[in-house]
Amino acid sequence: MKLVYLIAGIALFVKVLIMPNPEAEWDQVSIIKSIVDDTGVANLVSGIIFRNRLYDTIFEVVVFTIAILGVRFLLANEKPTEKVHQFSDRPSRVLARLGATISALVSIELAIRGHLSPGGGFAAGVAGGTAIGLIAITSSAELMEKIYKKWNAATWEKVSVLVFIVLAAITLMGVEFPQGELGGLVSGGIIPVLNILVAIKVALGSWAVILLFIRYRGLL
Repeated sequence: MKLVYLIAGIALFVKVLIMPNPEAEWDQVSIIKSIVDDTGVANLVSGIIFRNRLYDTIFEVVVFTIAILGVRFLLANEKPTEKVHQFSDRPSRVLARLGATISALVSIELAIRGHLSPGGGFAAGVAGGTAIGLIAITSSAELMEKIYKKWNAATWEKVSVLVFIVLAAITLMGVEFPQGELGGLVSGGIIPVLNILVAIKVALGSWAVILLFIRYRGLL
């Protein structure tokens, strides 16, 4: 068997040395232009994520949802911690909340304009989760839990996932939404909406995980 592996490795090495790699005729086909024309957005990354490889993006959202459910399941039978490690000195609290404000504004910007400039739903969600985390390490755990329940964050998280899957399925079935003017805020068809839904999902999901780790680990 080792001899077979050795022969296969040598054959592959010879193939790499002898056979040339095919080259695309760039003068005739522009991949960038094709993606822009197909998606109608200036940010090619968002165009690829939410259109060309939308199947992958759907399952990425589902995997993130399953990960949150897994954290809840694994920590469900543990005893809540009595001590939470947080920032107590005033300078750290001020800096953390300033950072949270900046992160929240960046999150909104990335979610709304993610199809026009670098950014998008996942980056916006991470920025939003960072803002929530910075607030959590400077506020009481009871207050964070109260706000989470008051605004029904868990429900909105589930709704965002369901709406995202429905809209993605409609898009995959070939239903086209008006693309608008390239470079405009209202452009790219359904892509900006998917960006915002993913941002909401990731941010609220991060909030849920942060609360769980505060309650059962006290690591913040």
